[in-house]
Order: sequence, then structure tokens, then C-alpha cells
Amino acid sequence: MSEDPQRAAWQYRIDRLAREEAIARGEEPEIADVASEPARPSTQAERSAYVENAIQQAIRRGEFDNLPGAGKPLEGLTGQHDPDWWIRRKIEREQLRGLGPPALTLRVESLELEARLDRMHRESEVREAVEDFNRRVIEARRQLLGGPPVVTPTRDAGDEVRAWRERREARQRQAAEERAQLEQERGTPRTRWWRRRQS
Repeated sequence: MSEDPQRAAWQYRIDRLAREEAIARGEEPEIADVASEPARPSTQAERSAYVENAIQQAIRRGEFDNLPGAGKPLEGLTGQHDPDWWIRRKIEREQLRGLGPPALTLRVESLELEARLDRMHRESEVREAVEDFNRRVIEARRQLLGGPPVVTPTRDAGDEVRAWRERREARQRQAAEERAQLEQERGTPRTRWWRRRQS
């Protein structure tokens, strides 16, 4: 094989095209041509040149045009380094629960904790849920099983109960305002109709 990997890659391409043309004309390629064809470039430099050549040809043919996401920024590039980005994205994309290392599952659970607490009806339930979360975070920090470190912070039960109560009161106020507005909208035409009927 030639010392110049790019020349070898081009020679391989020319030989392959010649064989394809011979087959298209109905001729059998010579055995010597098939036997002389290298299965793959043998050195790292030859493989690199071959791959680069194949990529450039695909670009010229337009095989990389109009790909999904072309011209858009890559998802998940926030500027912060996360060595476990790939497993986190897999868990989020496939909405897997309870799988993966504790560091990641606790991080996801921490992000969804407020929504989970908002579905609870009593302060005692909220306090128990926060204490259970804190217990699992501390237990995961103590285990030396390997994997990514647990950086999820624990939550203060009193603060979470207070925030839960404030969010609950805000939702109740909003529901009361919407109900009053709906009753006012319904009540006005009915009152007029009732007055006309009475007169």
C-alpha cells in the first residue's frame, strides 16, 4: 500500500468505481482487481484519511443537508459541566423512575419535590415526605458504592411546610377569585332576565 494515506484512499475509490462500471456494463471484474482490493485501510492514518474522504464526499452529495436540528443550538448546553449528562437525559427522555445511581434519582426527585408536596392534603404528610427525602439523601451520601457523588441538598421540613401552606393558600385564593368572577358573569344576565320576567 502507498505511504500517502490520502492517495491510497483515492486509489481505492477509483478502483471501486471501475469495478462498479464493469458490473453495470455486464462484465465481470477481473479477479486480480478484486484480490488487490484492500478490505480496509490498515494503518490509523489510512483509516483516518479514508473516513475523512467518505465524510467530505457525503457533504458534497448533500447527505448532511436539512438534518433535524440543523442551525439550532445543541440541547442541554448550559455552560455547566455535568459528567452524568447522558444518563440524566436518558432518564428524563424516557421518564424512568427509580432507576440509576442515587445521585441522579435524588436530583430528579428534588426538582419534582414541590409538585409532589402540593398534591398532599395535610401538613403531617408534607413533613413526613420531606423527612423521608432527607433520610434517603443522607443514606446515599454515606454509602461508598461508587458512582457520582450525591450533591442534592437536604430540605428543612419547617420551611417546606411553610412554603407548601403559602402555595396552597395562593391556589385557594385564585380558585375563589375565579369562582366569584364566574358567578358574577352568570349572575348578571340571570338578574336582568329575572327582572324582566317579574315586571
